Amino acid sequence: MARQHRELQDRELKALEERIGHVFTDGKLIAAALTHVSAVTGRKRETYQRLEFLGDRVLGLAVSEMLYEAFPAADEGELSRRLAGLVRKESCAEVALAWGIETHIRLGDGEKHAGAANMAILGDVCESIIGAVFLDAGYGAAKAVVAAAFGARMLSPEHPLRDPKTLLQEWAQGRGLPTPLYRETARSGPDHAPEFTISVEVPGYPHAEARGFAKRLAEQAAAAAFIAREGIGQKGAA
Repeated sequence: MARQHRELQDRELKALEERIGHVFTDGKLIAAALTHVSAVTGRKRETYQRLEFLGDRVLGLAVSEMLYEAFPAADEGELSRRLAGLVRKESCAEVALAWGIETHIRLGDGEKHAGAANMAILGDVCESIIGAVFLDAGYGAAKAVVAAAFGARMLSPEHPLRDPKTLLQEWAQGRGLPTPLYRETARSGPDHAPEFTISVEVPGYPHAEARGFAKRLAEQAAAAAFIAREGIGQKGAA
């Protein structure tokens, strides 16, 4: 019976790897990527938390590179808006559902009442799998997985692209905060082609800075940096 159970698990894992588009050399990585911290009891076992951290960064880099190649005429602001729409937690959760990982996630008893279909958990596991692929086979393999999962979404975004300054202002207003304040903190370069450093400030939050060759672009980039840091637009963001 135990052998039959292992064989079933192996077949299910192989099918999952086919849907993801990567066969793992190190089986411990995919096991960790599917293990929620609530499932760890007694002896120490790896969970998806560290892999999620890594996968989030790999996903951002891979999608940024894809956008740079796919939209050569897009400016920094448009690329930032497209990136934010693609890597948001809801999008990652939708990819996880397409992979069919919900039945493979290991959860503790305290989390099972919410179920593996919890969108936050699904989004986290999507990122952890990308991190696991990166560790297992490198950036090229991880980018291939990201391209297969996010490529169609990149070309046909499901959510409207919003200007970062507008999104940040709406977010602040929704929390009863003043309109974000933009300040020029530095200027460099020749007079005919100056580069501006702009800081955006919202009371109660650390400021964010960015540079651009026009004040408007620097402001948009600063707003985008603030949005990315605070996770604005993602489910559960403060």
